Amino acid sequence: MTTPFRLSTLLRLRLEARDERRAELAKALRAEGMLNQQQEALAREASDLLVRSRALASPGEVDLDALIQNQRYGLLLKARGSQLAEQLAQVVNEVARRRAALVEADREVRMLEKLREKQAAAQRLADERREQKLLDERGTLGYHRREVLP
Repeated sequence: MTTPFRLSTLLRLRLEARDERRAELAKALRAEGMLNQQQEALAREASDLLVRSRALASPGEVDLDALIQNQRYGLLLKARGSQLAEQLAQVVNEVARRRAALVEADREVRMLEKLREKQAAAQRLADERREQKLLDERGTLGYHRREVLP
């Protein structure tokens, strides 16, 4: 005879909270991945710009307007790079915070699951003891009947 886990509603709420934390962490990790991809694309673009600038500054006829445009674009890329670095640092901090929240939510769920398992084990033990007691009583009654009624 099993009794229902009295904290099942709390366990269900903790499971939902843990799932929300997982989703939040996944969202932050996706944002981090996107920022890393943007940084890589920016680095490739800066490398391409450097190659173009070297080609423009090579000996011979120099196109000053194109060279100035490349410098301006280089400054723009540098500013964008620092902005991405700041965003990435914020996202990395947010990922760490959300990971810690997920670990805490998971710990709470595990604690309640362990409690449920302990309660179920205690219930099984009580049921086994009750059944053993019943069997012992039946055995004793059977023995007394055989002794009294030969």
